[in-house]
Amino acid sequence: MRERISEIEDISSEENFWNDPEKAREILKESTGLNRELERWQSIETGLEEVHLLAEMLKEEEDPESLKELQEQLARLKRDLTLVRLEKLMSGEHDAGNAIVSINAGAGGTEAQDWAEMLMRMYLRWAEKRGWKTEIVDLLPMDEGGIKSVVFTVSGDHAFGNFRSETGIHRLVRISPFDAGNRRHTSFASVYVCPEIDDSIEVEINDADLRVDTYRASGAGGQHVNKTDSAVRITHLPTGIVVQCQNERSQHKNRAMAMKILKARIYEKEMEERRRQQEKIESSKMDIAWGSQIRSYILHPYQLVKDHRTEYETSNVNQVLDGGLDAFVEAYLLRQMQLNQPH
Repeated sequence: MRERISEIEDISSEENFWNDPEKAREILKESTGLNRELERWQSIETGLEEVHLLAEMLKEEEDPESLKELQEQLARLKRDLTLVRLEKLMSGEHDAGNAIVSINAGAGGTEAQDWAEMLMRMYLRWAEKRGWKTEIVDLLPMDEGGIKSVVFTVSGDHAFGNFRSETGIHRLVRISPFDAGNRRHTSFASVYVCPEIDDSIEVEINDADLRVDTYRASGAGGQHVNKTDSAVRITHLPTGIVVQCQNERSQHKNRAMAMKILKARIYEKEMEERRRQQEKIESSKMDIAWGSQIRSYILHPYQLVKDHRTEYETSNVNQVLDGGLDAFVEAYLLRQMQLNQPH
């Protein structure tokens, strides 16, 4: 990595480097990625040296404080290496980039809407733990509780590579807090994830193919939000894709964000069509289409979260709902890698 970084520095200092701007940007993007990865390995190397030093000290003299420090350092090292291993499994074109996440409550009223809000919290907590930045673009809260839908962006290293494992139907089984008879209920919510597309990728959108509607934003947001038609809904007529944004104060900003999401959705749809044409999906492979039920979260009569694609499961439901999703992602990526290997 050091050799390649040095080589890029030499290339970028040449007079004709910017003669081909697109190639120059690609080279600088590679340099940024290499520097980031090198820093991570250097951090791991430094941490490992500190662990060895603390271990040697503890051999000479037992010290509770040093032992605690050693345990904390080992936990950090394990975490860092887990993240490196996860990223090495991500080979998709957009895996290293940002993600756009949509959650929609299924049929079932308040019960399903509450489940959709629980999923939103789970993903926002996961993003927080991983150091990713999130921004809610569109949120439709319900008066009786929960949310009907939400769209948010996730920005950070390999955000899409991680979040793409979450597309599908998520099923919750529990004793309903909204049922006076304390009966068990099953709720569903759908999650859809697409990569955030940068300006270097061209997606042609004809204005004649768009229907743009403006409306007043719903929910809390101050007097300005409720008095102006600042929210924007855009329908792409050829594909039927509908996106909307009401988070920004101005109609102009909401339209710009909605167009950005539409561009990403159309691009992902086109890529999915290409993948379907290129792949001969074996009968043993699970359908990765929009309607797949991918994971069950059972809170009663026992506690279990199970991914139906990988068979990975855990009884630590609270940890999962608090954003502990890394093990599920790793199992999914390993499964995808196995499925894509030639027989």
